Amino acid sequence: MAHVEDRWMRKARGPDGKVLLDDKGKPVLERDPARYGKGSRWRLRYDGPDGREKNESFAKKTAAERRKIEVEADLQRGTYIDPDAGRITFRKQAEEVLENRTLDPRSRRKMRERLANHVYPVIGGKEIGWLSRRPSALQQLVNHLEAAKLAPSYIEVIMAHVGLVFSVAIEDELIVKNPLRSPVVKLPKVVKKKLVVWTADQVLDMADDLPDRYQAVVEAGAGLGLRQGEIFGFSPDDVEWLRGTAAVNRQLKLDDGTLIFDLPKGEKTREVPLPERVKVALAEHMRLFPPVEVTLPWGDVEGDPVTVRLFFTNTLGAPVHPVTFREVWNKRLERVGIVPKLAAGEKRGHRYREHGMHMLRHYFASVLLTDGENPKAVADWMGHADGGALLLRTYAHLMPKSEQRMRRAIDAALQRPRSAADGPQTAQEGVE
Repeated sequence: MAHVEDRWMRKARGPDGKVLLDDKGKPVLERDPARYGKGSRWRLRYDGPDGREKNESFAKKTAAERRKIEVEADLQRGTYIDPDAGRITFRKQAEEVLENRTLDPRSRRKMRERLANHVYPVIGGKEIGWLSRRPSALQQLVNHLEAAKLAPSYIEVIMAHVGLVFSVAIEDELIVKNPLRSPVVKLPKVVKKKLVVWTADQVLDMADDLPDRYQAVVEAGAGLGLRQGEIFGFSPDDVEWLRGTAAVNRQLKLDDGTLIFDLPKGEKTREVPLPERVKVALAEHMRLFPPVEVTLPWGDVEGDPVTVRLFFTNTLGAPVHPVTFREVWNKRLERVGIVPKLAAGEKRGHRYREHGMHMLRHYFASVLLTDGENPKAVADWMGHADGGALLLRTYAHLMPKSEQRMRRAIDAALQRPRSAADGPQTAQEGVE
């Protein structure tokens, strides 16, 4: 049972050393000269789940009584969390999350960089328990990020990392709640631009203008919906030529500057139908540029070596480095007129990033959705794990409107059949 006591007062005693009682039989209290006016006046005492006595101090009796009710309820429900458990700093908790969380090396490195550069200087030394009760401190962090002129979308990424640290702390029973869920914390609004997909002419112009050994890259991206790393990790051994399917089993990516093989994004392999045009393009590519066996570490730079026959390699027979290929790609963007040529001394910026190889993937999705393909199927072919939610958010404006589909369906249903064999009555013949 929890109880609240007044630290500043003590039981008065008579000359005989016995506790003095008032007319109601309760002890008479007097100021304790050693404690009066020092520190918080009210103390809450209770036994924790482990049987050890706990105590918390409060300036006001009402706060102590409120906490007493909470503690007793939490102890009864089995949801009690020791206030001392949150005495770990945010930085220490975040580093433990980074070490123990299942993350690919690049994601772990990026998260650590963002926290070190933008979060630790502001709240890294503060106790996570204190922060969990101070949403305003997290809003101050957001304000700091805005003052640093960071893009709203980047602030959203950083605060997602912060939220993960608090979520793990809740699971570890260090804190009770995530302060980022408080209405006090407001992130800057991210204005999402409507996606503008390349035209068929732009896609085909890029294919025509790329060096011969990279032209089939366009068919792999626009025809199979592969990501850049998946294209450069694609192997003839992943293709079922007779059955007409392509398995997406790996990606080629950088780990701390070193090329490695790894599972596709989300650690999810998938199978994609292989259109005839893409099959022909890949077969012709193999005739001109026979596949090359490449051996790289799997999973990280210390991983076991894995040998894969690759569709796409550079002129030296080595895997395609994404940084080197980006230069090849960007030059073609200028040559086919997708982006204007750079002025003297001008650096490539967001216009080039907006037209990276992911535009081929966008084209793949837009063609299928515009044609009325099932969004769930398209999401599966693209390797999305959310059943199509992201797909619908990104491409909804490209899909045929319900009104358009309704008009076409009703118009077709109300047309006079060309012959009796085409009419609804045909299905009824012979029923009676």
